[in-house]
Amino acid sequence: MQAISPSSSEDGTTKRSDPAFRERRDREDRELLARYHRTGERRDRDAIVERFMPLARRLAGRYNRRADSLDDLTQVAALALVKAVDRFDPTLGIAFSSYAVPTIVGEIKRHFRDHAWAVRPPRALAERALRVDAVVRELTEAHHRAPTVAELCDHMGLAEEEVLDALHAGRAANASSLDAPVARQDDTTVSLGERLGDDDAGYGLVEQRVLLEGLMRGVSPRDREILHMRYVEDMTQAEIGEVFGVSQMQVSRLVRNSIERMQTVALAHAERDPTTAPATR
Repeated sequence: MQAISPSSSEDGTTKRSDPAFRERRDREDRELLARYHRTGERRDRDAIVERFMPLARRLAGRYNRRADSLDDLTQVAALALVKAVDRFDPTLGIAFSSYAVPTIVGEIKRHFRDHAWAVRPPRALAERALRVDAVVRELTEAHHRAPTVAELCDHMGLAEEEVLDALHAGRAANASSLDAPVARQDDTTVSLGERLGDDDAGYGLVEQRVLLEGLMRGVSPRDREILHMRYVEDMTQAEIGEVFGVSQMQVSRLVRNSIERMQTVALAHAERDPTTAPATR
């Protein structure tokens, strides 16, 4: 009984591993590429792209980090494959895959660098974060557990600080929605946005009130009462004059003198302690 040679096997993997098959396939690819660059026939380019799309899909899957991003990476890899077909020079005498792989990988990395970061870190840090992420997935698959920082350092030849920076930068690739639920309270879902703090104007009001109380000590009790009526109770100068039995012009002069006296105290305080100087207009 005659043995079946690997090249004649129906197993596609065995065929691809056979040297004769690979040589014949490379020759066919070069002929197809040469004809496309000579004639510009669209169907020839489509045929080349179809033959190498499995390679593009494998490369996209190698760099995929989320299930919902595989389609986007596959599209990026496919467009990179088309660019590789158009830019390849058949006269170089090299296999097309040797040119296509770095072209596709470069486009995928550029996609991650330019479009896949919610907060874009420096280019060198972003590329290192991608390399560390790939090594994390590789070692996790090999050891069936997450690798330690020391293992990542040994495997990649990086310092511990560089690995830690890359791991922290990798978290910037994805942003959490403010509507994302983070907890439940009284049978209701609490979103991330509801947990975030906001500017509290009360702190500034407290500081202003403390400052004002200190400045008010520099005026007489009667002047303090006049200021209270004018700016707290919103009474007119004529109404205040009726209470104290003075004219409106006298009330105006008392208010102006009290404010000038408080400004003098504030400026003197600022000269003694510039770091706590109040804002004056």
